Amino acid sequence: MPRFSPTILATADPAIPAARAWAARYRGQAGPALDLTQAVPGYPPHPELLARLGEAAASRAAASYGPIAGDEALRAALAEDASGFYGAAIGTEHVAITAGCNLAFAMAMKVIAAPGENVLVPTPWYFNHEMALSMAGVVARPLPCQAALGFVPDVVLAETLMDAQTRAILLVSPNNPTGAVYPPQVIAAFAELARRRGIWLVLDETYRDFLPNRVPHSLFGDPDWGDVLVHLYSFSKAYCIPGHRLGAVIAGEAFQEQLAKALDTLQICPARPAQQAVAWAIPALRDWRSDNRKIMQARAAACRAALNNDWIDAMGSYFAYLRLPDGAPDAMQAAEFLAAEHGLMTLPGPFFGPGQERHLRLAFANAEAERLAELPQRLAGLV
Repeated sequence: MPRFSPTILATADPAIPAARAWAARYRGQAGPALDLTQAVPGYPPHPELLARLGEAAASRAAASYGPIAGDEALRAALAEDASGFYGAAIGTEHVAITAGCNLAFAMAMKVIAAPGENVLVPTPWYFNHEMALSMAGVVARPLPCQAALGFVPDVVLAETLMDAQTRAILLVSPNNPTGAVYPPQVIAAFAELARRRGIWLVLDETYRDFLPNRVPHSLFGDPDWGDVLVHLYSFSKAYCIPGHRLGAVIAGEAFQEQLAKALDTLQICPARPAQQAVAWAIPALRDWRSDNRKIMQARAAACRAALNNDWIDAMGSYFAYLRLPDGAPDAMQAAEFLAAEHGLMTLPGPFFGPGQERHLRLAFANAEAERLAELPQRLAGLV
């Protein structure tokens, strides 16, 4: 049999299918299964957005190739929206549209790091980030974060973990899996560290639309932000269209020039029907997006109330990160038991990096409040 690539063999198996496989043994004894594995919006897209998606998919124009960096209308709409959100001028030339945010990350890493080099990644980390680095032959170097500090990374510790092969620092805020929101001064400190060391700060803000009404950082206000910052964004959560795979990279023009090589090679152009529909949706559905943020805040409150703050080590816009109590099995065994015997699908901490054997992640955004009220009963079998 022909050999497989060593880097693909060293890459972890997909996490969510593994967790759902445990649930295949569930026989319904605790009621309908409750799947809290994947971060998907638990409500449908706006009906007008669906209608426009259908119209665009049926058009001949959307069936043709588009610009490598994405359609001009969507790039301009996101640039305007981001400028308003961050209170700083971001131009269309700074925006590239990608086939989802996972691919945005993977292609940005093609620009930043070569095989054998490393990227500093706070743990617990988003498993697809580590997987993308691993299959590219780039080392994901763990930056441990502590529950006692709200899982916010320590910039002083980060610098001690860097070496001559470190090419970037990755931050995800609001964080997946913990939900932690990094304070603006922490993000600024990491940007300063990256600038001083001559490396990139890659900031993934997939969940920024679910933040309270405040500016999460002022990095775009620096006239030289393009020399250090690479910003990642996803349309999946805010517009409820994860199946249409739309993400974005906001970066300086020099970075975009190099990124175009990866864009042209790995995606040619993003799928065009969703680009056309979302270009309309960005300005038209601002109020709808704001209402959805309130829905998520209500679900977070319902999750917190159901667990009575017990178990919860951290919570944010989409996720609750639970610490298993004394007497409960470790996370892998606990997640398998909950899925197979109690119909509660969670992701165990070891999927999110080293040192997470006593944690489970719940993606509570998937479920309405009445389903989240079932959590105490489902979890009770662990202790």
